[in-house]
Amino acid sequence: MDIKGDMLRKLKGRRDGYSLDRAFYIDPDYYRQDLESIWYKDWLFIGHDCEVPRAGNYFTVQVGDYPVVIVRDRQGTIRALHNSCRHRGSRVCSQHKGSSAKLVCPYHQWTYELDGTLLFARQMGEDFDKAAHSLKPIHCETVGGYIFINLSEQPMDFAPFRDMVAPYLAPHRLGETKVAFESTIIEKGNWKLVWENNRECYHCAANHPELCRTYPEAPTATGVQGAKDDPVIAAHWAKCEAAGLPSEFRMSETGQFRSARMPLIDDAESYTMSGARAVRRQLSADVSQKHIGTLLLFHYPSTWNHVLADHAITFRVLPLGPELTQVTTKWLVNKDAVEGVDYNLEELTHVWTETNDQDRQIVEENAFGIRSPAYQSGPYSPDHEGGVMQFVEWYCKFMEQRLQGEAAPLFRVA
Repeated sequence: MDIKGDMLRKLKGRRDGYSLDRAFYIDPDYYRQDLESIWYKDWLFIGHDCEVPRAGNYFTVQVGDYPVVIVRDRQGTIRALHNSCRHRGSRVCSQHKGSSAKLVCPYHQWTYELDGTLLFARQMGEDFDKAAHSLKPIHCETVGGYIFINLSEQPMDFAPFRDMVAPYLAPHRLGETKVAFESTIIEKGNWKLVWENNRECYHCAANHPELCRTYPEAPTATGVQGAKDDPVIAAHWAKCEAAGLPSEFRMSETGQFRSARMPLIDDAESYTMSGARAVRRQLSADVSQKHIGTLLLFHYPSTWNHVLADHAITFRVLPLGPELTQVTTKWLVNKDAVEGVDYNLEELTHVWTETNDQDRQIVEENAFGIRSPAYQSGPYSPDHEGGVMQFVEWYCKFMEQRLQGEAAPLFRVA
């Protein structure tokens, strides 16, 4: 049986409420189908507006086989381009980030404008058509300070995501922030294991002592599992909504993205060991309320986020191989906040630096056990792992539809 047929058979035969078959976590051919069906077709969070504040600022990223460069052009537009020279394919921008008046390929000095237009190609003959050899564009959209790209030729509509999350993000003015710190770790496990671990706090008490000082372990904190019936959460939503901060849980019809504002423990203000603010200067001048908790924003397959009153923490997930995943975390603060005056970097980053490393170890141990031929799918906890079940249901439904060549479905999974 071909790989697509094999995957479809296992997806259709999967037992509800159970983890995936071993092949979905370790098989190179299954991983390739994930890339082709999801990562090369869906909108992916890639970075922030504030990372390219001026014309010529750029950063690079690798998505599967695709090298990508994000750059702000002279008109102020943020663009995504395939980072492959139209001469012989060399990477044009090899640094992680930088600034340049033009994009110049280091191999033969083909020179491109910031919008990708080819300006100069030395000694290519009289018949050479520069206009036909610009850098290839990638679909790029921004919302609330976030940059998303889509590698497909005909991308899914971005409007539903924009319409849902823009009101939640607008008060925080993340486009006017800066990255105070950035951390990238490599987890030796499949990207779906990274997400499954993220979508529950069943493991938190035993593994995340720093996070558990401020973040609730209650399964209702995922949003998909009885949040509206939790009186603490309902009261928090009502308070924040009355103050002009959209807060109630909303999820797309596909289950791919959602947002909600959740309270922290005992009215903690931030992710610190004491629960006090990590940054003295407000993240946004438009948000002066106290005890607003954390705005949770999720978009499968590439990002989860926490936006607080004093700072924001954003996470980007990118697959590197069948059992290798890159997780990049960025701490955003007010652009005028001064390190050593308004915040201490160790205090700002400590909780999530520790939590990320703990999660890395968890994912790697999970992956180690799944490699065993004795592994078989196990049951999720209905009381604690509703978020995991929702993610797995999204993945399975999307893969079924796409492996069968059907359009992206509209369905509810929670």
